[in-house]
Amino acid sequence: MTDAPVPILMYHSVATAPNDATRALSVDPQAFAEQMAMIGDLGLTPVSTAELAASWRSDRPLPGRPVLITFDDGYEGVHRHALPVLAEHGFAATLFVSTGWIRGAYDTGGGLDTMLDWDQVRDLAGAGLEVGGHSHTHPQLDQLDDDSLRSELTRCKEIVADELGGLPASFAYPYGHSSRRVRRAVRAAGFAQALAVGNALARRRQGPYALRRVTVRRGTDAEEFARLLEGRSIARAFARDRALTKGYAVVRRARQVRRKAIRSRV
Repeated sequence: MTDAPVPILMYHSVATAPNDATRALSVDPQAFAEQMAMIGDLGLTPVSTAELAASWRSDRPLPGRPVLITFDDGYEGVHRHALPVLAEHGFAATLFVSTGWIRGAYDTGGGLDTMLDWDQVRDLAGAGLEVGGHSHTHPQLDQLDDDSLRSELTRCKEIVADELGGLPASFAYPYGHSSRRVRRAVRAAGFAQALAVGNALARRRQGPYALRRVTVRRGTDAEEFARLLEGRSIARAFARDRALTKGYAVVRRARQVRRKAIRSRV
């Protein structure tokens, strides 16, 4: 069995003129095209989330130098800008949709910018992209009670299945946040694997429900992107992010303790 690390790239919006809410985590279409070209030039082989997890479960060999390309939320630019580039290179990718943000019958109005509609999601699936779940309304799942958590997961899974004709196998945690309780709920909802963030390379020993990803942002230049692919200096590149995440984790735990105390008094 091998535990060779695999880079899982986390994208959000691919847009020429993103709004303020998505700007930091958007990528310019030209930059995205250059990044995909670099993947090809370096000889990496994109695989889907389901393919990676299945390989690690069964000891089936992965292609040489695998990489995952993932998109969160469901922004329209994935169809407009990313799909033609992926198709040109023949690259696999995974789209994680927040079903309440996709334009159509289930739209809750929470999308942060122009979102995909279900016809576009079907186009992406038909082009070979894996479509996974990203909750229904994109909440912080570890802050929800058990019933609300279950509803977010099952609603997302059922809508994807109804719209695409097949159950989604993979899940990505909104904001990258999870907990042991959330991971158990994701598994119980029928998802076979799930991605966090963590800004580190994915390894088999992380387990199928806590695979880490690295964030690609608007400010990610060619040199930094190459380092992400090769696993060089990742800890240094995301040092500030890690410090903020640790600090926020303390705040989140304090909130959970307060909520439990309030519920126990009711």
